[in-house]
Amino acid sequence: MFANVPVLSLIIWLPLLGSLVVLLLPGRSGGAIRWAGISFTFVSMVLAFGLYASYLPLAGGGEFAEHGSWLSVPLNTEVMQDTSVTSYRLAFDYSLGVDGISMPLVLLTGIVASMASLASVHIFKRQKTYFSLFLLLQTGMYGVFLARDVIWFFIFFELTLIPMFFLIGIWGYYGREKAANRFLVYNGLGSAVMLLAFLILIATLGFASVQTDGGIELTFSGSYDTMLANLADPNAAAHQAGAWLLSDNLQWAAFILLLVAFGIKLPIFPFHTWMLKVHAEAPPPVVMIHSGILLKMGVYGLIRFAAFLLPAQLHSWSAVLAVLGVINILYGAVLACAQKEFKLVLAYSSISHMGIVLLGIASLNETGFEGAVYQAVSHGLISALLFLIVGSLHERTGTTRIDELGGLARAVPFTAGILLTAGLASLGLPGLSGFIGEFLSFLGLFSTMKALTAIGTIGVLLAAVYMLRSVLAMTYGPLPEKLAGLKEARFIETLPMVVLTAFIVLLGIYPSLLTDLMQHGFDGLLRELQTGVGG
Repeated sequence: MFANVPVLSLIIWLPLLGSLVVLLLPGRSGGAIRWAGISFTFVSMVLAFGLYASYLPLAGGGEFAEHGSWLSVPLNTEVMQDTSVTSYRLAFDYSLGVDGISMPLVLLTGIVASMASLASVHIFKRQKTYFSLFLLLQTGMYGVFLARDVIWFFIFFELTLIPMFFLIGIWGYYGREKAANRFLVYNGLGSAVMLLAFLILIATLGFASVQTDGGIELTFSGSYDTMLANLADPNAAAHQAGAWLLSDNLQWAAFILLLVAFGIKLPIFPFHTWMLKVHAEAPPPVVMIHSGILLKMGVYGLIRFAAFLLPAQLHSWSAVLAVLGVINILYGAVLACAQKEFKLVLAYSSISHMGIVLLGIASLNETGFEGAVYQAVSHGLISALLFLIVGSLHERTGTTRIDELGGLARAVPFTAGILLTAGLASLGLPGLSGFIGEFLSFLGLFSTMKALTAIGTIGVLLAAVYMLRSVLAMTYGPLPEKLAGLKEARFIETLPMVVLTAFIVLLGIYPSLLTDLMQHGFDGLLRELQTGVGG
C-alpha cells in the first residue's frame, strides 16, 4: 500500500503542517479552525491504520524504515586513546522505524488524539492557539514512537512538553498554572536525566568502525539499530576500537538514569505527585491525551531503551521492578478508594494500572512483555473514554464530585451506560480490553515471582471496589434536584464515546489484533536475557 511513500514521516509531520495551517486561518473563523484541527488529526490516524493494515509481523516493519543524514561533525582526536583509529566522527541521522512494539502505540495515538480533537468542541477560548498547540503535540507523540535515533527521540520527547505546558496552563481549571508548572519541572528534570543516560549509551554502544583508505574511522551515533548490533556482537571491531569506553558502572548508571527518567513519566511511586495535579486541573481533552498517550511514552521508553539496550541490568533488577509495580498497584488502588472527586479516582487508578505494566516488564518473558504493551494500549483507551465522560459531565453539571452526582442513569442513560462499560473495563471484566492486559502481565510474572503476583492481584480486587463505588454512586440513587434538567450528550460527544467503547470491546474479544503484532517484537530482547541467564 505504501510502496515508495514515506508514510512514517507523513504521520509525524502532517500534524505540524496542520498546526501551521491553523495559524494562518483568520482568528474569527472558529468553525474553520476547529475543523481544520480535527481534519489533520484524522488524516494521521487514517495513515496509522493504513500502516497497520500493511504491517507484516514476520518482516518486523523493516520495509517502512526511513533514513537520512542530519548532523555529522568530526571529534577532537587528541582526547582519544586508541592509536589504531585515525579519525572520529559524531553523527546523528534522521532515522524512523516501526515494529511490533511501537505499532500498537502509534495506533493508540491516532485513536485517542482523534477522539480528543472531537472532544475539543467545548474549547472556545483562543481556539487558534489551542488547536495549533494540539497538533504540535501530536507531532511529538508520533515522533517518540517512530524515532530510531536516541537524539531524535529526545527531540520529539521534548516537543511534547512545550504544548502540554501551555494547554494545561491556559485552558485548565482553577489550579491550572500550578499544575502546568509542576508538570514542566518534573518532566524537565526527567528529560535532563534521560539525556545524560542517552549520552552514556552513545559512548558505550553507539559506535561503528569503517575501514577507509587512511585507516579506521570510528563514528559515534545515536542509532538504536547500531546499539542493538553492538550489544548482540560484543567482539565487533568497533568495540575493539572503543573498548576503553565500556564500563559496567556506566551501564548501571545509564539503566538507573533511564529508570528515573521514564519512571517520572510513567509514573512510578514516588514520582507521581505532578500527575495528580495535571489530571485534576487540565481540560478533559488534554487529560485524554495525557493519560491515554503521554504516560505510555514512559512505558515505551522503559522497554525500548532500558530493557532492550541494557538487558543484563534489567535481569538483575527484575525483582526491584516487580516490587515497584506492586507498590504502584496497591498505593494507587488504596488511595483511589478514599477519593470523593472522580477525576482523582481516575488519577490514582492510572498509577495502579501502570504498576501492572511494571509487573509485565519484570517478568522477563514474552507473555509478560506482551501484557505490558497490551495493558498500556488498553489503559490508554479506557482512561481516554473515562475522561471524555468526565468532560461531558463537567460541562453540564459544573462538578465531578461523586457525592454531588447521582441518578445519571435516569437523566442521561446513554452517558451512564458508557460510563458503566468504561468502569467495568477498568476493573478488568473479561470480554473487555482491560482483562487481557492484566491477565497477560500477571501470567508472565507468575512463572518467576509467584508471591509478588499474588500480592499484586489484591490491587485488582480493590479496583472493583473503587470503580464500582464511584460509578454506581454516580449513575444510580436519587437525582439531585439541580440536575433535573440534565441533557444527554450531543452527537459530537457520543461519536468518540462509541468509537472508544468499540475498540475496548474489540480488543477484549479479539486480542490477536495486537498480540499478533507483538509476536516477534521481543525476540532480540528474549535472546539477550536468555544469554545473560545462561552466562
